Amino acid sequence: MRVNVTNLTFGYDYRTVLKDISFSLKSGDFLAIVGNNGSGKSTLIKCMLGINKIPNSKIFLDDIDITNYKNFRNIGYVPQKFDDFNYEFPITVNEILSASRYSKLSEDDVLLILDKIGILELQNENINNLSGGQLQRVFIARALMNKPKLLILDEPTVGVDKENVTAFYKAINELNQEGITVILITHNLREADCHFTHMISLHNGEGVFKEVVREDE
Repeated sequence: MRVNVTNLTFGYDYRTVLKDISFSLKSGDFLAIVGNNGSGKSTLIKCMLGINKIPNSKIFLDDIDITNYKNFRNIGYVPQKFDDFNYEFPITVNEILSASRYSKLSEDDVLLILDKIGILELQNENINNLSGGQLQRVFIARALMNKPKLLILDEPTVGVDKENVTAFYKAINELNQEGITVILITHNLREADCHFTHMISLHNGEGVFKEVVREDE
């Protein structure tokens, strides 16, 4: 998915959170968004998801103005916290994924996704028996159930142990290599061993956008 943001300014009440943000991504790019707490990272994502209402001609997804964009199933979103999710409810991994699926995936396609994310053996497990890293990968799989063209991850490894963090980012790199555009919010670029193509550094709502050149290129 192509993403274009032009001179985006956004605020809540009388407080400006984002100031004149601009950047452009091609399909298959990998963007890292970094910045301190309160710098506007999550606000930017909410603007891109159509949650925050913005003026016309500020954000385009595949050349469609976000104010007119309808096909949000093309976007897989994994927030840092699932505040609307009831962890007390006895539900299995398969049941979560089935309830989240709109696309007509074959059973083989579902198993392929589970295998890719590394949770194939967990499909019949109750979510209350999963570790933080396993649960996070379940939510990544849920975001992939509708074959998104854009995957947005907001601090996805908070509270996840080091071993699972490594496996998680390996899976994300592979998804990006398959052509999915990825946007990752992170506090720890060293931990996020990813093949970033671009980076935005946010500070007090102002952003610096740059291309990332890998040392092995």
